[in-house]
Amino acid sequence: MARAKTNKTKQIKPPFEAQAFLDSADVTKKIVEFPRSAIIFAQGDPCSSVMYIQQGTVRLSVLSHSGKEAIVAMLGAGDFLGEGALTGQRVRMGTATAITASTVLIVPKQQMIRLLHKEAGFSDRFIEFMLSRNLRIEEDLVDQLFNSSEKRLARMLLLLARYGKKDKPQGVLPKLSQETLAGMIGTTRSRVNFFMNKFRELGFIEYNGGLKINTSLLSVVLHD
Repeated sequence: MARAKTNKTKQIKPPFEAQAFLDSADVTKKIVEFPRSAIIFAQGDPCSSVMYIQQGTVRLSVLSHSGKEAIVAMLGAGDFLGEGALTGQRVRMGTATAITASTVLIVPKQQMIRLLHKEAGFSDRFIEFMLSRNLRIEEDLVDQLFNSSEKRLARMLLLLARYGKKDKPQGVLPKLSQETLAGMIGTTRSRVNFFMNKFRELGFIEYNGGLKINTSLLSVVLHD
């Protein structure tokens, strides 16, 4: 006699939302709005809190003793910022600047440590972010070592537009100067200008009330 088949519906848990948790968690926190070009924290400032970007785009940069600036990361909504406070850093190792008007939720260091110890879901989300950040740093290093400036620029534009992220790609980027893009990929402004004009002629990008990044730009990154 044939056995009756039972249909079991597999329950899929929704992704953990760090923002929703931070809103509901019993922690002392504050929300600060930064206008475009505002310094969120500067290199050498006391390192006493961790931040969560609710909206906007933030640039992380480091200034050498000789005065040379290097851009090390571009962060957006859903990213954490200033996590060095959790590793025993007493001062900020870099400068965080709002590239666009940004809203940042600030959680004191000790409160953040308590959350990570007590709340497994939040801890998992934070670890996921840190692992993704480390992977991004490795990819950036490989990009600088082996890829042409044209590929590096294409990849950076796609990353800024958040293609490949879980959230919906932005498509249109906030205003960024060619000097900023040049600093991010380690080349000159004139080279950036040359490749941006080339990308526009090929239909990979568009200027229409902002910089629109089309998915066809992937062909530059994928082309050997």
